[in-house]
Amino acid sequence: MPQPQIDALVFDVLGTLVDEPRGLRTGLRRLAPTHDEAETERLLTLWQRHIERQQRRMLDGERPYAPSDVLDREAAHLVADAAGVTDPTAVAALARSARELPPWPDTATGLARLAERFPLIGLSNASRTALLGINAHAGLRWHQALSAEDARTYKPAPAVYELATAVSGRPPERLLMVAAHAWDLRAAQAVGLRTAYVARPVGDPPAPTDTFDLHAESLTALADQLTTG
Repeated sequence: MPQPQIDALVFDVLGTLVDEPRGLRTGLRRLAPTHDEAETERLLTLWQRHIERQQRRMLDGERPYAPSDVLDREAAHLVADAAGVTDPTAVAALARSARELPPWPDTATGLARLAERFPLIGLSNASRTALLGINAHAGLRWHQALSAEDARTYKPAPAVYELATAVSGRPPERLLMVAAHAWDLRAAQAVGLRTAYVARPVGDPPAPTDTFDLHAESLTALADQLTTG
């Protein structure tokens, strides 16, 4: 398949550039240090399911839009109750762990290499406030960072991807959406963006029927594909 002609790269953040489950596990271990790993995983699943369920309710029109930091606070209270923790300071610290997410080992190098050739746009379901914290903690460097909060909805709603086309001033087929989640890439593809899947342990791998433009085993491998020639 010939390499697409691209003017800018658009990146998913959670899962693609930062290891969200690892950051949340760190927060859960601080919340309940006596719990074993099985209990930590149970609490992590409880958190993740709450976020996914509430975002889906908003996408389905069953709940008014609320930014991700509101959902993080809700999830922190839910998880703390399940862990038997009532200290409000500890619950607040757990909610903040959603912003204290470590980057993957190749993230900084990959972004730096790609930034030498392309404008880089972050596009995240994280709120504006949360995205600022995530970027700072993980050392992410952007030319532009966009939050789904600006569209008052969540990916995979088309309005979120349209933020990137509006900001870039370029037609969607000249933008490359980079993500570790096939569902994210399918939604970007549906509004005309080109797509690049980057494999991550916490991602959503492509199905046999997916037809993404590029596939890479890492961000640096994607940089190899896009910066050669």
